[in-house]
Amino acid sequence: MTTPNELTENPPSWHFQENLEISVPRTHELNTSSKDDFLIIDIREAHELEISSIQSAIHIPMGDIPSKINELDVDEDTTIAVLCRSGKRSLDVAMYLQQQGLDGARSVAGGINWWAQRIDPSLKQY
Repeated sequence: MTTPNELTENPPSWHFQENLEISVPRTHELNTSSKDDFLIIDIREAHELEISSIQSAIHIPMGDIPSKINELDVDEDTTIAVLCRSGKRSLDVAMYLQQQGLDGARSVAGGINWWAQRIDPSLKQY
């Protein structure tokens, strides 16, 4: 069995896009450093949060992002880590946020499932 410390930064066979994504270890590092210019947005649906979640993340469902973007207390350079289950939906949202001028928006590569494998094995994967 592979332990979290033996895993790579990004999921196997993942085509990491540096200008659009952030690794789970880097997200965790920024999240635990109490930086004011960092935010995690979990874009999953409410029923998904019941399965597993990161306590410090702000929940804004993917479909609500366009109407809620102006409510975020961030500037264009704030690192916004966008989280979903596997990193696919969050990639779309990160691209959208960048198009809206939030250049620091990044999709968390591998999503909450990779977070569970890499950072917190107590989280349920689905």
